[in-house]
Amino acid sequence: MPDHAARPAIAELRERIARLDGGAGRERKVLPFGVTEIDRRLPGGGLALGGLHEVAGGGNGAVDGAAAAMFAAGIAARTRGKVLWVVTRRDLFAPAFAQAGLHPDRLIHVEAGDEKALLACFEEGLRHGGPGAVVAETARLSMTASRRLLLAAESSGTIGIAVRRWRRQTEAGDFGQPTASLTRWRVSALPSAPLPVPGLSRAKWLLELIRCRAGESADFEVEACDDQGRIALPSEMAHGSAQKEIARRFASA
Repeated sequence: MPDHAARPAIAELRERIARLDGGAGRERKVLPFGVTEIDRRLPGGGLALGGLHEVAGGGNGAVDGAAAAMFAAGIAARTRGKVLWVVTRRDLFAPAFAQAGLHPDRLIHVEAGDEKALLACFEEGLRHGGPGAVVAETARLSMTASRRLLLAAESSGTIGIAVRRWRRQTEAGDFGQPTASLTRWRVSALPSAPLPVPGLSRAKWLLELIRCRAGESADFEVEACDDQGRIALPSEMAHGSAQKEIARRFASA
């Protein structure tokens, strides 16, 4: 078949796949990380708004969920409006999220009685469309439940983030089960880089993009979210003006 004759058929096939994939032929709005090496691996150059994304902690973080929650908070901080955060455990410390740019006055905290109630609140929050982001800490996420959440997010344009947390490390294998999420991330704490002066440096993470629909998987070593919710590659910090300015101030003191 000549190339010019094949092109319309290929375009039609791509459109049909997009409709079946839940995109309904629409171009999704995205929320870029502002890090070229990460954004270029994501369709559209960022995290899809009006989409469902999964985040889990690596290692012991699969149980405590600290790094995963801070990563999710940084994403939510860069959206507009209130952020609905749904949990079943009473261990959410909202003031800590201010370090990732998500201030407590933007946070609506909901404690659900069980996983079923949590997923219902998650879906209703996404379908409402009022919040800038909806985050839910859940242990189980079936294909059926994730499809409902994705459809709710697409209908409103609100980004949904499922922070996967388990009671025991052995349960974390559930993260490998298929879902309808557009991206799946794992965040593990790494040793912080030493500073040229006494003090604590910015936290560092191993950020794994395990799954990306219509995109590429990849691993990144990144500096944790700053007070604007933005991550950075370590090289950007090591050679940037921030550390040089700190060193200069201490040297002149």
